[in-house]
Amino acid sequence: MEAGRPPKSTSFVSMISICFFFASVRSVPSLIGVHPLDEKYYSSEVIKCKDGSRSFTIDRLNDDFCDCVDGTDEPGTSACARGKFYCRNMGSTPQFIFSSHVNDRICDCCDGSDEYDGNIFCPNTCVMGGNIAYKSNNYISTTQDVHIVNRKVKEEITKEDLFQKLMGLKLVIVLQVALTSFAVFIWVNRCRARSKRRRHR
Repeated sequence: MEAGRPPKSTSFVSMISICFFFASVRSVPSLIGVHPLDEKYYSSEVIKCKDGSRSFTIDRLNDDFCDCVDGTDEPGTSACARGKFYCRNMGSTPQFIFSSHVNDRICDCCDGSDEYDGNIFCPNTCVMGGNIAYKSNNYISTTQDVHIVNRKVKEEITKEDLFQKLMGLKLVIVLQVALTSFAVFIWVNRCRARSKRRRHR
């Protein structure tokens, strides 16, 4: 046996371990491209296409083959023409893009999650306001329906902001009314006390 070379039995065991590792990774379906609210939808062994046309088993989720016409089974690949990929974009605005933009060597999501195959490196620019380079080239990665989804997300955030502000304003008004009532109560009591003193004199 040559110095520095591991025994054949050790190499064989290492190879088997690596195979098992990759097999176990492949057996866990990837939820990449899935909206957090939809994660529960993909938790069962058999999943229905959202358009109700058919069903597919969980091992066919994101397997790069389109089973559902609406793209339910391929949220993280470009296999389905009508599929949508969800960019989480932590630190910025979440958005949907067409699945055809997944792994196309263009960074559409500011977190770079749409380019996960390693052919291009997309730096996470979410906290810096998105992929400025692509925005300056007027690259549009979404269509009207995707814009509608993004607008709804922004509207929800705005509504929540407004609700919080209104709740804060309501609390301020309640406190002001309480303080005013308390001040009036004290003033009335003092006036009564003074009038009683005058009568006793």
